[in-house]
Amino acid sequence: MDLEQLKYPIGQFEMPELFNVQQAEIWISEIEALPNQIKKATENLSQENLNQTYRPNGWTIKQVIHHLPDSHMNAYIRFKLAVTEDIPVIKPYDEERWAETEEAKNGDIEMSIALLSGLHQRWVAFLKTLKLEDFQRKYIHPAHEKELTLANMLGTYAWHGKHHLAHITNTF
Repeated sequence: MDLEQLKYPIGQFEMPELFNVQQAEIWISEIEALPNQIKKATENLSQENLNQTYRPNGWTIKQVIHHLPDSHMNAYIRFKLAVTEDIPVIKPYDEERWAETEEAKNGDIEMSIALLSGLHQRWVAFLKTLKLEDFQRKYIHPAHEKELTLANMLGTYAWHGKHHLAHITNTF
């Protein structure tokens, strides 16, 4: 398998031309399902498995698991900011450096799976309150230097979960 396939086992996210209620519901259900999928995909992995990388010079499976709640906590906050403020500028975080912190490299994955589960319950409860027009609200990501809609970000984070789930399931 080539490096690009290892990096992006499900391909890169592409926003569909049509965003409607059905598409929002699909992505929200994918976000809702992720914690249980991660739990199931990791339940029989050994410490040796968890310390294996999914690609050369990539993160370990353990780092991938810890990355998910780190990333999705930031996403949840960004969604709340976009709904409660007028086109806020969000604060980026250095995901590479976060993945190198001690607990992300060596911590028990159960704490991150539990965090992901609680976070996704809350995030999904919030997402289900939004109207279709709310997904057209925007925030500015300074690293991308552009306004991003919540519709696009909903799809991106649904994809993000499946992307990292594939890193785990394709490794074993």
